[in-house]
Amino acid sequence: MPGQFLKFCIYALIALVLAGAATWGLGLFWIAIGGGDLPLHGWIAMALGVTGTVGLSWVLMALAFKSHREGWDDQVDNSLDPGRDEPEVY
Repeated sequence: MPGQFLKFCIYALIALVLAGAATWGLGLFWIAIGGGDLPLHGWIAMALGVTGTVGLSWVLMALAFKSHREGWDDQVDNSLDPGRDEPEVY
């Protein structure tokens, strides 16, 4: 269990560093296109937006992998799907 928590902390740190780098890069892009200097509230809003987007995508991908590993996709009954003529065999 401690190994999993350490792994989670490392991934969270990597995600935060990437979000910070993306925020900094977007700020530079904003200035480059003539948007002017970004005030503090703009930096905060952009940081929250980038962090929220990275966090949401991370959680959704984790749920997709968890669903695939635990076989939740195989438990769906597709017999009433009109586009399906015959069942898929794996």
